[in-house]
Amino acid sequence: MKRGLGVCYYPEHWREDIWPDDARRMAAAGLTWVRIGEFAWSRLEPEPGVLEFDWLDRAIDILGQAGLKVVLGTPTATPPRWMLARHPDMLAVDAHGRPRNFGSRRHYCFNHQGYLGECKRIVTALAERYGKNPHVAAWQTDNEYGCHDTTLSYSGAAKAAFRDWLGQKYQSPQALNQAWGNIFWSMDYASFDEIDLPNLTVTEPNPAHVMDFRRFSSDQVVAFNRAQTDILRRHSAAPIAHNYMGRVTEFDHFAVGADLDIASWDSYPIGFLSDRLEATPAHKAAFLRQGDPDFQAFHHDLYRAVGRGRWWVMEQQPGPVNWAPYNPAPLPGMVRLWTWEAFAHGAEAVCYFRWRQAPFAQEQMHAGLLRPDSAPAPGLAEAAQVAQELRDMPDAACGKGDVALIFDYASAWAWDIQPQGADFDYFRLVFAWYRALRRLGLNVDILPADADDLSDWKLVLAPGLFTLSDTLRAALPNCGGTVVFGPRANAKTANFAIPVPLPPALPGLDMRVARVESLPPGAGIALEGGGTFIHWAEEVEGAATVALRRADGMAALVGTGPLRYLAGWPDDDTLRAILRHLCAGQGIETLDLPDALRTRQAGAQRFWFNHGTTPLSWNGRTIPPAGVIWE
Repeated sequence: MKRGLGVCYYPEHWREDIWPDDARRMAAAGLTWVRIGEFAWSRLEPEPGVLEFDWLDRAIDILGQAGLKVVLGTPTATPPRWMLARHPDMLAVDAHGRPRNFGSRRHYCFNHQGYLGECKRIVTALAERYGKNPHVAAWQTDNEYGCHDTTLSYSGAAKAAFRDWLGQKYQSPQALNQAWGNIFWSMDYASFDEIDLPNLTVTEPNPAHVMDFRRFSSDQVVAFNRAQTDILRRHSAAPIAHNYMGRVTEFDHFAVGADLDIASWDSYPIGFLSDRLEATPAHKAAFLRQGDPDFQAFHHDLYRAVGRGRWWVMEQQPGPVNWAPYNPAPLPGMVRLWTWEAFAHGAEAVCYFRWRQAPFAQEQMHAGLLRPDSAPAPGLAEAAQVAQELRDMPDAACGKGDVALIFDYASAWAWDIQPQGADFDYFRLVFAWYRALRRLGLNVDILPADADDLSDWKLVLAPGLFTLSDTLRAALPNCGGTVVFGPRANAKTANFAIPVPLPPALPGLDMRVARVESLPPGAGIALEGGGTFIHWAEEVEGAATVALRRADGMAALVGTGPLRYLAGWPDDDTLRAILRHLCAGQGIETLDLPDALRTRQAGAQRFWFNHGTTPLSWNGRTIPPAGVIWE
């Protein structure tokens, strides 16, 4: 696999006479990819129907003549102001009934057919003009679907579309009433036109109602993206990507990815540590300038799965960002570390955001590879160092992981709708399991919930899975080793009801969850021999073999043969011990890595990453702070 570096560039922000020098400096730094155009609609079409592509023609030609390959973005994340005059009801509406007004970005509603038509028109114009351009080597659809809480819209367009979606799914109000359990609280509907969106209710709405709204909203994102990919494919053979964001779970990224060639994501380690990760103050202080050691890696593995092996980092943080509560500068060396970590997880390209820091508007405090005065920022030298190292590094493929971990967007929606405990968050649960595997030195493959073949892995983990899909259930008898289901696995039907027989109803595993409880901070349930369940615990019954008990004698881990069930949420040390024991049972070798040290096998190379601020010694080698070594 050929690996390359890139950068995000906005020629419309700068005088045209500096474009050639920018392109020359990019190439001199070892960059090969440049993403442009994703926010440029107002310059491409300053008035309705008045298309001005000449400047973009020149920008693409200048970049291409410098030897750079262009990723051309469709500009649909930032509709111009005149669009709102044409479609005043196109704005998304939040759960409180307030419109998401013009003045920043992503203010459109995925459900508005008039705006969708405008998007198809501008994408068609771009595809017709640049589909055969030799310098346009890839496309990006829109930008960061779901960012700023924009997947769910409670607009009039959303209500009409949701009613139509329900009608197609259930065919009759009576069938919907039965599926949702609407006899409860006299919520029966006589017509689909009576059904509102699940917001502004007196207390919590019916969870089945909300779950269908979440499914519908995800489907609308898929359809919006597909409308663009269908157009691009008619005019271009270049691969198509979308840039997802970290810990955005409001739509099914696997479903969107089915229409893409490449999955990419936008990696901001320090910003994410500050505002997207549950961690102790001590942990956040220890990794203040490095980011969490596992958060980026989790998304690398996730988007490798979404992209079916092809994935990029479309935006990599090169310095302080502007949007987190606090925005420290990266520790020297971290830009290089983050880049190599992505390549070790199989990235084809890492693109830095952005080339030059903007001296105006909302992101003027967001660092780039250049300062606003065009002098080099610290990240540029680290990017150039990676480019040189890439020239000396043989190409490598990302091999099969030691273990597999299932991640399911519908489960994230379900436990957001009905957490049953303020600390029960699906992403947090799965990420805890991933973090434990990384501390054990393991390579992790992430699988979707409809995985149909588990035979390549000796250990497959499925914590918190809302509903067991038919394909996954059929794959269980042919698994390659042990499959471990975790708390709340297969706990509901697809219509959000408690099934009978009681969960988890796993084939060949004689056990049932008889009662569940959520635990507040500071409370826990002790396990025999040490260890604790936190956040969530389940009481189970049945004849399945007990592998681990709670201190009160109740079963904590049950199962023999290929299936196990863990009836609680262990703290980090306990979970790591349990997973180490399960790995040993399958002959999987594990390590006991320090908090800041991580490793990844990538083809013939094994990489070691020191996310800490002090040197670390391991296997006779010393890894400097923010350092990367390979062997």
